[in-house]
Amino acid sequence: MNPSTLRPFPISVVAMGPLTGPGSQGDEAPAYLPMPQGMQTFAAPYLPENAAPETVAAVLALLGEFVAAAGRQGLAGAASVDLLGQPAAVRELINQSLGFGEVSAFTTAPRHWRVQETAFAGFWRVLEVGDDGRFLADRLETGAIPGVLLDAMQACAGSTLAPPDYAAGCMNAQALVEEIRMQAAAWQPGDAAHVINLSLLPVSEADLDTLYGWLGHREVSILSRGYGNCRITSTRLRNVWWVQYFNSMDTLILNSLEVVGVPDVALAAADDFADSLERLREYLALMAEPA
Repeated sequence: MNPSTLRPFPISVVAMGPLTGPGSQGDEAPAYLPMPQGMQTFAAPYLPENAAPETVAAVLALLGEFVAAAGRQGLAGAASVDLLGQPAAVRELINQSLGFGEVSAFTTAPRHWRVQETAFAGFWRVLEVGDDGRFLADRLETGAIPGVLLDAMQACAGSTLAPPDYAAGCMNAQALVEEIRMQAAAWQPGDAAHVINLSLLPVSEADLDTLYGWLGHREVSILSRGYGNCRITSTRLRNVWWVQYFNSMDTLILNSLEVVGVPDVALAAADDFADSLERLREYLALMAEPA
């Protein structure tokens, strides 16, 4: 198997309006996020125009309380606000106000979650989509990354995984499999990531085929578009992730495995969260000014 020809997994931007049904999930997702052309930088969402005063007032009250709670609780506090029951006009104005950030994700089991970082790092839009396309959950929450992604990986991956059969032509697959199994069994929350950079190791086509077949690409898929395009997928083995970097031509340039709770490249940093709080407060102050 040539890693540069791997089919990229589809990550659709979180829908903020009605979805079209079950076909919007999994491998049939119709859209891909645009490929990055360079480093992503903060771009403030635009102030809404022609919004009804009562809608603006409702959004200011809702986001004001949410931002205040986020400031009190910090990045690890997981402040949240439920949007499912809000009027369509309020939800649309929140969409316009918060924009889109660098990280998107979806899960295919045991539930269908869609996650989109807003333009403010550490602030996330989290939706659950039913099999009939209806939203079952819609909320804003804070954190390094939404817990639903970690929960899905933990629920669907095993704590152990029997070694595979080794095909002819394998050079280092057996050593890599044993290293992965040992590191996955030993890893504990708070431990540093154990990274296996396959791009720098002497591995054969048979080695890669064995690893891909053994671990698979599983139920949690994350796309981080900071500097470059990093695609992250869970595997069959708990706390083991594929972390793959692609260039602007969608060619695989770095192929690695990480043993960790969630790879750092997908996480919002505390400093960025503090900047987000300041920018959100400034934005809400501008929204509150008389037209």
